[in-house]
Amino acid sequence: MNYRWLKILTVLLPTITIGGFEYARHEFLLPYFTMDQGNVMITIMTFILAFIFSVWVFRKIERMSAQLAKEEAKHAVYQERERLARELHDNIAQAIFFLHVKVNQGKLDEAKSAVSEIDGQLRQAIFNLRSNPEEGVLLSERLGKWLHEWSLLTGIEVKQNLQGIDKYFRENEQVAFFSIVQEAFTNIRKHADASHAEVSWEMIGTGWHLLIRDNGVGIDLDHTTSSKQHWGQSMMRERALSLGATFEIKPSELGGTEILVKSFKGESGK
Repeated sequence: MNYRWLKILTVLLPTITIGGFEYARHEFLLPYFTMDQGNVMITIMTFILAFIFSVWVFRKIERMSAQLAKEEAKHAVYQERERLARELHDNIAQAIFFLHVKVNQGKLDEAKSAVSEIDGQLRQAIFNLRSNPEEGVLLSERLGKWLHEWSLLTGIEVKQNLQGIDKYFRENEQVAFFSIVQEAFTNIRKHADASHAEVSWEMIGTGWHLLIRDNGVGIDLDHTTSSKQHWGQSMMRERALSLGATFEIKPSELGGTEILVKSFKGESGK
């Protein structure tokens, strides 16, 4: 049953039931009930009808809302997979072209470097595609598993603090949050030359902060070396905005780069 029929029932059912009783009371039941008894009966009937109908309607709305949220989450997953597929295609295509050029030039060391880059990108893409939200699995568990595999792949130590995150984000929001972390750590692998990275999430009042930091070479915001880095930052900023948050990337005071995603809505919107 869709919302249109719920609206119709909300208007017609109480009207027909209560109106019908009032008509029957005045036409046929007056010899059997006093006006006071009839008023008490109609009050009780109205309460029972309103209670039963409201419980049924709200349960129906909750089920429909849950189904809608699930569909939104699936759509977000599909969008994220398409983004990863496009990125994988573009990166691999460029790396293969570079490999072809270097092989033809006889520059085998640079060709080996291109093969290594292709291998790393394929492994990263496989991890990303396998790590999209799955029903019944906690967000912290998925992130922890992905970060552990990322650490094994890159050899970069990762410190993480994600306590309290599981009950905060809805399913479709988890996809956006996960993609921010994925993109940030993918960029660390590609550009940071780091030996250590960390990610922490914490509640600040009714809002939240996400901090991702590495001890790598840092970032020059005025002379970013790759347009893909700009694209990746744009994607993370867009995902942050969908979560009601700001996105900031800057050199860390401790060396390296840090990303801060900060909620400005106060809460997740639940």
